[in-house]
Amino acid sequence: MLVDAGFSRRETQRRLRAIGEPADALEAIVISHEHSDHISGMVSLASGLNAPVYMTELARRVVPADPAEVRVMPHFELFRAGQTLAINDIEIETFTIPHDSVDPVAFRIQAEGVRVGLCTDLGYIPDSVKVHLRGCHCLILESNHDLDMLKVGPYPWVVKQRVMSRTGHLSNAAVAEFLAQDYDGSAAVLVLAHLSENNNHPALAQLSADQALTSREHCSTRLVISSQHFPTELFRF
Repeated sequence: MLVDAGFSRRETQRRLRAIGEPADALEAIVISHEHSDHISGMVSLASGLNAPVYMTELARRVVPADPAEVRVMPHFELFRAGQTLAINDIEIETFTIPHDSVDPVAFRIQAEGVRVGLCTDLGYIPDSVKVHLRGCHCLILESNHDLDMLKVGPYPWVVKQRVMSRTGHLSNAAVAEFLAQDYDGSAAVLVLAHLSENNNHPALAQLSADQALTSREHCSTRLVISSQHFPTELFRF
């Protein structure tokens, strides 16, 4: 199962091979929302592998239809935010998050007793989301930008306002606040994801999260910073 499909089919398959997985092994693609960096490779990847795409009903309505791709559009399995999906032996809880897209969701994925929380593209972490992030063995959480870098960075002011808004993206500071105050400390691995290349630096994200985690007693969570250019290691539980 693949969550989101922002890379091309070729790049996705290259990264699967890099971690020792068959390039044609995907049986389903689950989409969090309709922004282009999450769906640009969806049609070619799903159609080429004959894999269904799981997407909310509202998000599916606004997916742009490229005339060149209409004949090869994949099969869609539509769901509503809050619904629990079953894909083979994988159970996926979907839940609403605050982001400036039509119907954005995040996921709590469970299989063989292992729980993974995957939550990116949200402007803040409401209590309803915090509940879903508890009790996970692995937590993948957005740490998109450093506020100071964003403010002096190259984006137009209107884009900066969007990123900083309550329906934008999580800053390093917002993630640190969650880790220090609301994180239950249960995850063996915490992966910081969706880092901006223009408005963040891996060292800043790591420092901020490390300080928050070390401020807690008896927290043994391992911190991993993801890259846009290569896959992380494989995590086994």
